[in-house]
Amino acid sequence: MIPATFTYRRAESVDEAIELAGQYGEDAKFLAGGHSLLPLMKLRLAQPEVLVDIGRLRDLSYIRDQGDHVAIGALTRHHDLATSELLAEQLPLLHHAAGTIGDPQVRHRGTIGGSLAHADPAGDLPAVVLALEATLVARGPSGSREIPATEFFRGLFESALEPGELLTEIRVPKPAARGWSFQKFTKRAIDWAIVGVAVQGDRIGLVNMGEKPVRATAVEQALASGASIRDAAEHAADGLSPASDVHASAEYRAQLARVLVRRGLEEARARA
Repeated sequence: MIPATFTYRRAESVDEAIELAGQYGEDAKFLAGGHSLLPLMKLRLAQPEVLVDIGRLRDLSYIRDQGDHVAIGALTRHHDLATSELLAEQLPLLHHAAGTIGDPQVRHRGTIGGSLAHADPAGDLPAVVLALEATLVARGPSGSREIPATEFFRGLFESALEPGELLTEIRVPKPAARGWSFQKFTKRAIDWAIVGVAVQGDRIGLVNMGEKPVRATAVEQALASGASIRDAAEHAADGLSPASDVHASAEYRAQLARVLVRRGLEEARARA
């Protein structure tokens, strides 16, 4: 449980963070809250040679109403998401989901950008931004670029971020369909979800149902074709490959997804 030797550098600005990451390339990792990266380092599943600490870059911590969307700085902590009046009014799905992550200690340290950049299919927020069809803004040596959430998650712990790129902002459109729901099944409240479901209107993001965060596209297509909620929810695991582990078998996860998708869609419709 001891990480490999690494060099620690603290960035005082976004420009300095990008410059430091550019110097070290693929050998460098950004450190924000540390709740995702440090456990992997202790298990030696991640062995960066350099850690660039961006945790004190307060200019990346904000929640702003931008008219047709809400802009969220990548270093905004889960606690701030869960207590934001703006999110409670405009993006209640994100507001609620952030308040269910881990425990108060985790929510006061963990950041939305760190959670998304980690690209863990067991994380709650990747499924939420997929359901909300957010756009993620990355900045690197070549400038800034926008990445749709549907293109951001590439595989297990793998995102579309290039070496040296820093996730700086999440832009979430204000949804036209107001109905939403967030369902997750855990052994304990602070645990990772065995399966989770984020619903915004008829868009559905899934937690822990594959090697990367995914949408329940088969359910969405069934709803678009006029299927009932109960019938559409039966397609929740179609085309997906949930894992079998000590917590649940793949078959159990598939059945749980069908149940939670149905509940989520019913709750979203009731809120619409």
